[in-house]
Amino acid sequence: MNYFKLSFSLDPIEPFRDILIAQLGDLQFESFVETETGFDAYIAQDLWSDDWNLNEVDRFPDVQVSYSKELVQDQNWNEEWEKNFDPILIGDECYIRATFHEAMPQFPYEIVITPKMSFGTGHHQTTTMMVQLALEMGFDAKDVLDMGAGTAVLAILAGMKGAKDITAIDIDEWAFENAKENVAMNGYEKIKVFLGGAEVLGNENYDIIFANINRNILLEDIPAYTQVLNTRGKLLLSGFYQEDIPLIQDKCASVGLKLEKSKNIDNWAALQFEN
Repeated sequence: MNYFKLSFSLDPIEPFRDILIAQLGDLQFESFVETETGFDAYIAQDLWSDDWNLNEVDRFPDVQVSYSKELVQDQNWNEEWEKNFDPILIGDECYIRATFHEAMPQFPYEIVITPKMSFGTGHHQTTTMMVQLALEMGFDAKDVLDMGAGTAVLAILAGMKGAKDITAIDIDEWAFENAKENVAMNGYEKIKVFLGGAEVLGNENYDIIFANINRNILLEDIPAYTQVLNTRGKLLLSGFYQEDIPLIQDKCASVGLKLEKSKNIDNWAALQFEN
């Protein structure tokens, strides 16, 4: 699959970079890399519309936005991502790296991924917070679901922490293939990886569910997650801003979920609920 790479320049950059990234996520842009002048955004070629005018952000007149667009051929993705992917350490415990980085076995959890066009490398604030929450909880003999799995970092971490049965689901075919590759690379072939959204959830129930997607999908699918969440199960949500927290809390409360923990980084939020 070919992708368009859009290189955005913003003046000023903050706080508009995260706001525009969130808006582009709603347009099915899949991955983002921050740069000194703004960020790069990637979208599948067949999802691009020439009718979009992305130079204008009507809701935010105080920012100037410009971008350039180039087509990136499928075979160039590894080279493209290797230029932008650095290893990351989360919580002094979880080290996420690519195969071309130096191993760091002194950390309890070392996850090796192929940094292709999949969200969830750990660099984005939402993934970082989900990993932080995961590091704070036990997984021994737990059944785990990772919705919007991306690179499957959360599913792999759950396996490393002793989870019994793990399922990873992503609606994007590229992420689906990348997740399968990453779970095998880390020796966790037992993780079941499926292509799709909440509609592919079957009769299995889970003790811990991760869902790092976006606000609108979460609001639609929280009831579906709750139906497959075991009693006293944990639902961890991210992919939204702090101002979206009341909407997420109200939806969770409507299906009997109680807020246990919250985290925020740069206005992004993560919430942990229990039923």
